[in-house]
Amino acid sequence: MNVVGLTTSHEVYIASKERKFRINELILIEDPNQGPVIGEVSETFSYNRYIPFSLNHDFFDVKVVESLKRLGYSIDEEEINVAKVKLMTETTYPIVTGSKARIPDFLEVKDILVRGSKEDGLVIGEIKHTEETAQTMEEELKGLFYILNKGKTEKTKSVPFILDLRSFQQYPHIGIFGGSGSGKSFGMRVIMEELMKKGIPSIILDPHYEMDFSTSSDIGERPDFSDCYQKFQIGEDIGVEFSALTTRDLLDLLSAVKPLTEAMSSAIEILFKRGDSYASFSSRVEDLCEALEMGKAKLDKMLALEGIKEIEKEKYRRLRELVEEYSNIPLPSVQGISWRLKRLYYSGIFSHDINPVIRALKSGKLSVIQGPIWLLQVFATYILSSLYRKRRDYKDGELRGEKNFEYFPPFVVATDEAHNFAPKGYDAPSKGIIKEIAQEGRKYGVFLVLATQRPTLLDETVTAQLNTKIIFRTVRGNDISTLMEETDLSSEEAKRLPYLPSGDAFVSTPLFGRTIAIRVRYPYSMSPHLKNPFDELIEKNTQELEEYYELIKKELPIYESNLLRVAKNISSQNSKVVMEVNALKNLLEEMVKKGKIKKEISPLGCFYTEA
Repeated sequence: MNVVGLTTSHEVYIASKERKFRINELILIEDPNQGPVIGEVSETFSYNRYIPFSLNHDFFDVKVVESLKRLGYSIDEEEINVAKVKLMTETTYPIVTGSKARIPDFLEVKDILVRGSKEDGLVIGEIKHTEETAQTMEEELKGLFYILNKGKTEKTKSVPFILDLRSFQQYPHIGIFGGSGSGKSFGMRVIMEELMKKGIPSIILDPHYEMDFSTSSDIGERPDFSDCYQKFQIGEDIGVEFSALTTRDLLDLLSAVKPLTEAMSSAIEILFKRGDSYASFSSRVEDLCEALEMGKAKLDKMLALEGIKEIEKEKYRRLRELVEEYSNIPLPSVQGISWRLKRLYYSGIFSHDINPVIRALKSGKLSVIQGPIWLLQVFATYILSSLYRKRRDYKDGELRGEKNFEYFPPFVVATDEAHNFAPKGYDAPSKGIIKEIAQEGRKYGVFLVLATQRPTLLDETVTAQLNTKIIFRTVRGNDISTLMEETDLSSEEAKRLPYLPSGDAFVSTPLFGRTIAIRVRYPYSMSPHLKNPFDELIEKNTQELEEYYELIKKELPIYESNLLRVAKNISSQNSKVVMEVNALKNLLEEMVKKGKIKKEISPLGCFYTEA
């Protein structure tokens, strides 16, 4: 391999007769004046006698042709492979044309490729096209995980890509971007597995009910995550302790159900009293609704009636006092508050608290919070604010030398569909706390891992604070433009984004100072949603047919004249089955097609018997 053509201090072209180049692989150039220089392949070309070298009559082509001829390449007879190589650091002088080039040994590029140890970092996957360099790598870094390659799992033969956990203090927060089927969810799963392996307290909002780690993948050796995570359903396992809410908390919760009007917000600030239980606050709201609907005149009339029971008179006195106290609150606002409050109540959110999550975090576990997206948006505001406040109060108290704050550990917050929690262009209840963590969380040891298919829809402030961005296949032009603005993706890499294979990604991080092409490792666990729905349908139909066969075979042989009797027998044997004659006939014909029974003809008519 040799440097050819016109060179600069930051870019060269390298040619080879024997070796084809691959994008993103590293090349070591042996410049006679400046010593070894490392570069990365950004574009590749292959020429032969059937392809004119000066296809576009570029000045570059002419210079390359001249260099190749001087270096002994026979353009008319041989295939020539050319790579455009971007130098890692700008050189003092342009690289000497004709300089030899080769694939570097691992130690020559270790500082460029590996920025953390496997013990202190998240092992995310492999760095693409580093197989040759990895051959001289230390044994402890070889074969750390499996990779899915062309539908088959195999041990990695490349240099591992490791995100150093300690670097989060300087470069916090991770963004995961990619379209449907790009491998984004696998990427999130791998990061969660790595956090569990390291015992890092974490919480993930799971709107798709897919963050279950109990199902093993098919790779043999794997960590046991059974004691590393806990799943919590909002309204069943965890919820909001109403009596601990502040007015701000309540406003956020109710506005998450449906945005509040200004009049509603004012009404809540007037009606809510710190320390209220759900029963006391909801009763006050319901009573005020009734009082405003009746009005002063009707209440006075009811109180003036003779013969009214004392318990009813007491009720009307209470309603009359509420009208006097809150006469400036409009009835529609109170009705709107009541409707939102009831929707939250019926979800079960006020039946529990977040203590199970707190205990899990203090034990170094991953807490998986599951629920419908609207309820997660409601709950995220409360739980993230509460947990962040606990960590912040502890750290601030520690700095002030106070000893009365209970220890609360640093933790990671992760979510898919992040644009629903911190949207661009409009407010959402959870947006405020996520922005606060994005901007201030580093100081307190609270970090974000946010995944979304639509980076354009994610709040710009939050996006800018995601120092490490893992970018899977992305197709939409405006999303690609957003990612180019927020990262150091080159135009060549951006052009490749719509065509990246599932599981391949670009990683843009200040820790490496450049974009790294990686392939995410194969996860140790599998999503419960991986089964193909058509396979599921076939499996279900086969299972049902087998269950019916077990009932029917006891009745064989079955004559067509006896179908009614057989149908009654089957219905009586199984209370869940109500068999009709036509349905039985169809089942028998289906079993004949499947070869489970056979159909024969006799003088007495058709009958079915064992195959």
